[in-house]
Amino acid sequence: MAIEKNGESQSFLRSARDAFRSFAYGGTPKSARRPRIGVALAGGFARGIAHIGVLRVFRDAGIPVDVVSGTSVGALIATAYCAGTPLEEMERLAYETKFSDFGRWTPSWLGLATNNRLEQFIARFTSAKRFEELQKPLAIAATDINLGLPIYYHGGALYPPLRASCAYPGLFVPVKYEGRTLVDGFLTALVPIEGALLLGAEIVIAVYLEAGAVDEPRTFTDVLSRSFTIIQKHADLEWRKQADIILEPDVTPFLWDDFSKTGELVRAGEEAAMKALPSIRAALESKIAAPTEDNSEI
Repeated sequence: MAIEKNGESQSFLRSARDAFRSFAYGGTPKSARRPRIGVALAGGFARGIAHIGVLRVFRDAGIPVDVVSGTSVGALIATAYCAGTPLEEMERLAYETKFSDFGRWTPSWLGLATNNRLEQFIARFTSAKRFEELQKPLAIAATDINLGLPIYYHGGALYPPLRASCAYPGLFVPVKYEGRTLVDGFLTALVPIEGALLLGAEIVIAVYLEAGAVDEPRTFTDVLSRSFTIIQKHADLEWRKQADIILEPDVTPFLWDDFSKTGELVRAGEEAAMKALPSIRAALESKIAAPTEDNSEI
């Protein structure tokens, strides 16, 4: 871990941790309360490993994360995190991850592979099978391919929404669930801000992973991925207006399947989170609010 080797960074983290703990554990005036903090994690296949670095800095800096929402690989990382899986264990397993761990090539008219194996993959992180069994509130974004709308799941069975959120169109067969035909959440919820708001977040920290075009496309998947990336760049990114803080780890040099670059991806997330700490603290300070009329904490 890069921060452990840098004394200056460690000192900065300690001071940040002290500051954030004052918000979390009563350092604010009795007439005020800490805002509910939500983190929204975007998709990006292997690039999503950068989310681990972001969450690690938040942990070490003492940033209280109350709720999490995720799209695609962001939903996978968010599920493991909300289940209480140690971040170091998540990083270790990321090094060992390969496509066959979550996908199986079964070409059909609806996709080239199924992601049924994702259920066994997430079982490495947690035994939870329902949202209610997680330690933190979680919202998962998927896309109803027929309606063209985002669907957020935050209760009930965990596996079907997670598989749906990771069902990259064209690559994976859509997931049928509760009368809907669902595909990857990134189509309609590139960064799932609304999921965090749905869970009551008052400050939303968005983590966006921009894909880059390093080399010529090597496979059909490369062509498909870059096509969607181009569409996203020209889309109306309404989520940027809803987020209070936006983190953008530099993951553009990495390919969609660069699981072997786990260490570098984690460091990219750490660096982006470290830079954002002052902004997060400022957002917290600006949103310290008086208690609700019934004096209850959200």
